[in-house]
Amino acid sequence: MKYIIGYDIGGTKCAVSIGAVDEKITLLGRYEVPTTKNPLETLAALEEQTRAWIDVYPVDAIGVSCGGPLDSKKGQLYQVANLPGWDNFKIVEHLEQKFGKKAYLQNDANACALVEWKFGAGKGTQNMVFITMGTGLGAGLILDGKLYSGTNDNAGEVGHIRLASDGPVGFGKAGSFEGFCGGNGIARLAERMGGAPGVTTKELAKRAKSGDAFAKSVFEKSGEMLGRGLSVLIDVLNPERIVIGGIFMRSGELLIPAMERVLKEECISFSLGVCEIVPAALSENVGDFAAISCALHSS
Repeated sequence: MKYIIGYDIGGTKCAVSIGAVDEKITLLGRYEVPTTKNPLETLAALEEQTRAWIDVYPVDAIGVSCGGPLDSKKGQLYQVANLPGWDNFKIVEHLEQKFGKKAYLQNDANACALVEWKFGAGKGTQNMVFITMGTGLGAGLILDGKLYSGTNDNAGEVGHIRLASDGPVGFGKAGSFEGFCGGNGIARLAERMGGAPGVTTKELAKRAKSGDAFAKSVFEKSGEMLGRGLSVLIDVLNPERIVIGGIFMRSGELLIPAMERVLKEECISFSLGVCEIVPAALSENVGDFAAISCALHSS
C-alpha cells in the first residue's frame, strides 16, 4: 500500500487529495480552494490540510497535475494559458521544500492518460490514446506500454490540428480539432450554425437529448469532426484503444453515429478494425486520481 498526495492545479480551482494505492486508488480525503494569480498564496491555502495528512499517513510522494506548457523533468510551469501569474513557477521545488517529500509534475492530459491506463478504461492495453474532451481538447499517449510525452512535454496537443480551412477557433486556430470538439468550440460552432449566442455546450446537449433538431445537428457536425480527428490518430499511431473523457463520456450518443460514419470513410480499415473507442471510466474525481498517478508513474 502506498499513500500519495495529489495536487490538481486548474485555472478556476486547485485541489489537494490523498489516496491509498494498491490495485486501485482509494480517495481518503480532498480539499479545494479558488485559484488566484499568486501561486504561493494559492498553495499556502492548501498547506494546512496537506500537513495534516502527512502527520497521519506515511506519505510516499506528491503528484502534481497541471495544464501545459511545462517541463516535467525540471518540475516547472511555463506560460500556462489559464494560470496568469504562475509563469515559470518551480512548483516541484516549492512543494519538496515545504513538505520534505519527493514531488513529480505531469501535464494534465498525460496524467489522465496514466490513470485511465492503470486503473480505468485503458487497463491492459499497450497502445492507448486518452482524449480530454472538456473545455479544451488534448491527448495523452501511451505507446508500447509507456507514456510518450515528446521532446519537451508537448506530445499529444492534438487540439491544435487543423481539420478544416475555416471553423470555430480553438487552441488559437480556426477550424482546429479543439474548435470543433472542445466544450467552448461546440458552443461557438452552434453560433456559426445560426444559434443564439451565449448558449453553453451543456445546455445544447440537454436540448439535443430532448429532441431539439438544431442542437442535434450541432452535435452531428461535431461528431463528424471528431471522427475526422480520430482517424488521423488511428492511422498514425495504430492504437488498440482510444479513451475519451468529458463531453464524450456524458453525451457520446449524440456524437457516435456521425463519428463512426466518418471513421469508416477515412481510416485504414486494418487499423480501425483493431481500435476500440470507449468513454473514460474514472468519471468521479478523475482530476484527483490523475494527480496522484503522476507520483506513481515517476516514483
